[in-house]
Amino acid sequence: MSYIIADNLIKTYGTGDATVTAISGISFEIAAGEFVGVMGESGAGKSTLLSIMGAMNAPTDGSLTVDDFDVYRLGQEQRADFRREFLGFVFQSFHLVPYLTVLENVMLPLAIVKSGRKKKRQMAEEALDQVGLLDKAGRLPKQISGGEKERVAVARAIVNEPPVLLADEPTGNLDSKTSREVMTFLQNLNADGMTIVMVTHSTECAQYARRILRVTDGALEEENINFRPPADYPN
Repeated sequence: MSYIIADNLIKTYGTGDATVTAISGISFEIAAGEFVGVMGESGAGKSTLLSIMGAMNAPTDGSLTVDDFDVYRLGQEQRADFRREFLGFVFQSFHLVPYLTVLENVMLPLAIVKSGRKKKRQMAEEALDQVGLLDKAGRLPKQISGGEKERVAVARAIVNEPPVLLADEPTGNLDSKTSREVMTFLQNLNADGMTIVMVTHSTECAQYARRILRVTDGALEEENINFRPPADYPN
């Protein structure tokens, strides 16, 4: 059964002769628990597509349905609730607050969650433990490596246990060894049932996805289905 359904998504900017089409009639379906990669040249529309899927950028036309919610028919407050409950975000830039500890950074998405601080701290510690960084909880971002920062960003994205993780070039600033470590964490999350949609330009990272959506000039060029069993994932 499809969990995410994009139906004829169109996104344009500007008006009249200055109109630029970023997304042109993209449609696809993603099942719960899939790991889908989105690839394409720079400027092809990948990040715009991900921002639409993240309920942050309303399409000019078309619809996005997630778990039977028509996302852009929700009001702004309802959409904010949807993002908090359904989505986790990981970006190429870590977006860690430099004066907060690793643990405090991971706790940030829980600020608006109705729960006690003790419970929030426990949730953040569990997320850090999941990415192998519980021992770095008291450090500042400047005191950990680039790969560790990305793992903190992953922990922050999953601290509220969202069913869907959206990742935009999550290894773009990392060396190949560290990239493989981060991709292994994403692979493990997917193996535990999390649906992941990842924008990447890296063919090595794309091998971790089970399916590739290739975007060219704002349109979906093809769907490449790998159907690779988890044992065949890169190490």
